[in-house]
Amino acid sequence: MRDEYDFTNSQRGAIVKSNKERITIRLDPDIIEWFRARVSGGGNDQTLINEALREHMERQSGADFKSTLRRVLREEFTAANL
Repeated sequence: MRDEYDFTNSQRGAIVKSNKERITIRLDPDIIEWFRARVSGGGNDQTLINEALREHMERQSGADFKSTLRRVLREEFTAANL
């Protein structure tokens, strides 16, 4: 190793910005293995877990919308005596 290094012409490395938040989560080993076994095409298990959670959220939101729509239609049909 040198005693001194010259950094006058150096540049900072790229700073990668992400819209994702780093968290710590504990999952059962069989769940992790299930996702890891399905990784293909350059993906990773974290991406698959994220996609599964997003799909679940969207299904839940859709279910709420459907039940609200049914309730509103029932109320309107009852009010109109149909």
